[in-house]
Amino acid sequence: MNENIALTESTYYILLSLVTPQHGYGIMQRAEMLSHGRIRLAAGTLYGALNSMCEKKWIMLLPVQDGSRKKEYSITETGMKILKAEIERLRELVNNGDMIISGGGQYE
Repeated sequence: MNENIALTESTYYILLSLVTPQHGYGIMQRAEMLSHGRIRLAAGTLYGALNSMCEKKWIMLLPVQDGSRKKEYSITETGMKILKAEIERLRELVNNGDMIISGGGQYE
């Protein structure tokens, strides 16, 4: 698994939303709330991303209850590793930026 993947902001918030199992509309709401409105996922975009992440085994479709039309998804162990690697990558970006901006870092 390549852990040096830079996730899009949408993918990041979808994975983050699925730490707790969610259905599509719940993912859209949570991503918008967590991103303070920057991420507004259209249904087509969301379901395309969900299908792609299912294929990569980052998330999984949970069993559907009889009579229910709602599909719920959850992050997998692989997805959690990807999400944690992204958080570390973002932390490094911020730390480097803070260091350079504050004048405490050398770069050449």
